[in-house]
Amino acid sequence: MLQLADGLACFSAVFLLVLLGTRSAVWSTALTASLYLFVVLFRFPQVPASRAKQVLRPGSRLASGGVSVVAHRGGGHDAPENTIAAIRAASANGATGVELDLEFTADGIPILMHDETVDRTTNGSGPLSILHFSEISKLDAAAKHRLSDRFQGEKVPTLQEAVEECIKHQLTIYFDVKGHADEAAAALKKLYQKHPVLYNSSVVCSFEPKVIYRMRQADPEVVTALTHRPWSLSRFGDGSPRYTSAWKHLWMQVLDVLLDWAHHHLLWNLCGVSAFLLQKNYISTDIVQYWAERGVEVVAWTVNTAVEKEYYQQLLNINYITDSLREDCEPHY
Repeated sequence: MLQLADGLACFSAVFLLVLLGTRSAVWSTALTASLYLFVVLFRFPQVPASRAKQVLRPGSRLASGGVSVVAHRGGGHDAPENTIAAIRAASANGATGVELDLEFTADGIPILMHDETVDRTTNGSGPLSILHFSEISKLDAAAKHRLSDRFQGEKVPTLQEAVEECIKHQLTIYFDVKGHADEAAAALKKLYQKHPVLYNSSVVCSFEPKVIYRMRQADPEVVTALTHRPWSLSRFGDGSPRYTSAWKHLWMQVLDVLLDWAHHHLLWNLCGVSAFLLQKNYISTDIVQYWAERGVEVVAWTVNTAVEKEYYQQLLNINYITDSLREDCEPHY
């Protein structure tokens, strides 16, 4: 069932909003009851806490304090992001796991890529939606990296290749799904069936609740997480506004408040997530405690300096995602 505090907060707010809009206690009661029934009938329970802990805090490769250190995109500062070289470097540098971005080529091949185009990280150009894997496989994934000379010729790997490399190095995998909910769920389900070890060594995460819900529908045994950055609809990661129009900015701020409320009181429960990946600037002891009471682990991103790492590791005792396991590097939002 729903957490009592969350249930009261969530459905009381819905009741009041509907009451203000309709001025009808009957309609307010009916709509609130319908929402409650929907959540009860269609929510997914969390996977057993023991298995979630095995994934999020495995017995080996943990940092001091017993926390997991996860290499963002494989550790994009230390090696070309989302490549086999990055996975190997992360393992060599002592990472507990890697966060890898899942995207699809025009011919439906699941690959590792963060952006919707290949321009930023390779020597190619164009959106993934029009590029076939045969074309992408010829690109140099290290072309734009600061250590391009060292990693020259590194290829864009398929999801299958990356997973096999991670299993070989016994790394926990954070699958970051950008979209394509149905395609991603199908591709990941196939991988989990082929490599059952993933049930105890990986987590599927996304900014989009639809992706996580679809993944739980496809395979309810998979450990999942929601990713969130407050004010993401109205502001960029550095805090600057996304829109010049004051009215549009205000409207997006309203939507940001609603989205944040939904994450904290409704979406996590509907999807049955085991972890909450939160932008580092919004994490405090109260936030960690709030989610711990709900059986959800907080994971900080992206933590790129030694001082920050000590704070999240020693004081908050939570897992964190970083661009480098070797040195301090530029902030990433």
